[in-house]
Amino acid sequence: MMKKNLIEKLIFESLEDLIKETGIKLKISTPEDTPIFGAKSKLDSLGLVTFLVSLEQKIEDYFDVEITIADEKAMSQKKSPFKDVYTLSEYIKTLLNLSPDE
Repeated sequence: MMKKNLIEKLIFESLEDLIKETGIKLKISTPEDTPIFGAKSKLDSLGLVTFLVSLEQKIEDYFDVEITIADEKAMSQKKSPFKDVYTLSEYIKTLLNLSPDE
């Protein structure tokens, strides 16, 4: 499995975990059409933090590397990496130093 696909899979798993834990109604579809945070998402800031902690743990488990997704770099981006699954997976790839094709 390509690492990008694995990252997207981990993101979706974390979103599904959040849905189970909180009962929040999130629309999950394609990476480009699944909003995470912002105007089109039902996720509030606490939900985002809960989701990111879960995702960071999954990434650590699979890639054996510890990352912080919501850091100063993420917050200073002109385009939010938390917009949807696709933008978040692309951002995580940069944190993991993966090439565009991985």
